[in-house]
Amino acid sequence: MDHDQRSRLAAHMVKIGLPLGDAPFTRFSGGLANQNYLLEAGGRSLVLRRPPDGELPPGAHNMAREYAVLSRLHRAFPLAPEAVHLCEDVSVLGVPFQLITYVPGLVIKGDHHLLLEDPAQAAAVSAMLVETLVALHEVDAEQIGLGDLGRPEGFAARAVEGWGKRAQRLLEADGPADVIGDADGNPDRDATARLSDEIGAWLRAASLRQREPTLLHCDFKLDNMILDPLSLRPVAVVDWDMGTRGDPMFDLATLLSYWSQPGDPPARLQLAQMPSVMPGFATRDAVVQAYARARGVEVDDYPVFAVLAMYKLAVVFLQLHALYARGATDDPRYAAFKALGQELMVVAHDLRAEAR
Repeated sequence: MDHDQRSRLAAHMVKIGLPLGDAPFTRFSGGLANQNYLLEAGGRSLVLRRPPDGELPPGAHNMAREYAVLSRLHRAFPLAPEAVHLCEDVSVLGVPFQLITYVPGLVIKGDHHLLLEDPAQAAAVSAMLVETLVALHEVDAEQIGLGDLGRPEGFAARAVEGWGKRAQRLLEADGPADVIGDADGNPDRDATARLSDEIGAWLRAASLRQREPTLLHCDFKLDNMILDPLSLRPVAVVDWDMGTRGDPMFDLATLLSYWSQPGDPPARLQLAQMPSVMPGFATRDAVVQAYARARGVEVDDYPVFAVLAMYKLAVVFLQLHALYARGATDDPRYAAFKALGQELMVVAHDLRAEAR
């Protein structure tokens, strides 16, 4: 954040009764999209959350939607931090932003070694993830004023179409893909586009159960949680900008798309989003069954959502690389995301074959 932006922000904060303190801003590291800053304002610690720079995919990084969720959800789901202000005046920072209560604690990422030598803790974290997701899905959206959030009817079908259109735009703009060989071993420059089309067609034809919609996080995973450093119990779930209502299997499948385990294809292991390959972590199958028991729901169509979630993840990494290619970020991690996204598309295609 440059000097002019900080000056405009300071003036805005005075207007809303939360004058900035003298402490410098601290930008949280590790995120791959939205930008988050810790600041002192009105005598309290707040997180300023804003979208990334550059052109954004339609519907992505929606600060207004996240504010709508977080300004209400904390009443029934205490792990949701409260949003205290939304600014949609782009003259302040150039983008909409919001202010959220700051919750200190530990964030465990895929390369975190805290659990390496304690399988019992790994097992407890596995169980905690299921418990937290179940608790979210048991929230009554109507009671907290979120009964009109999203459009749950037809949610899965729209997700298929939406991610398919994003994939098409990215692949057309980015040029051909080149990570898969043809039958003769030569680079096949259109392979990723073909796989995307085949996955989309299969998903559109798949049969799904009709379930009662629930609140969805849409990116629920371990590093979107803040934990107590001693007990490893959750103190907050963050990153709600895709929050909506829909089929709860989508949240479960999203979590498990990040849940690498020994024997996975290299692309899944390369994700390293959670330390789930460590001894003691539950298998993905065990998590699905634990969730089914806890909520008393049938999960026979889960494999369809597993394909959708992996397809989504492939497109997300292609989107992130597109930000890098356009110069919207110079983070060196993004340079490898095109190849990773293409390889995850292969994983999604393989899951489709296994789900038949």
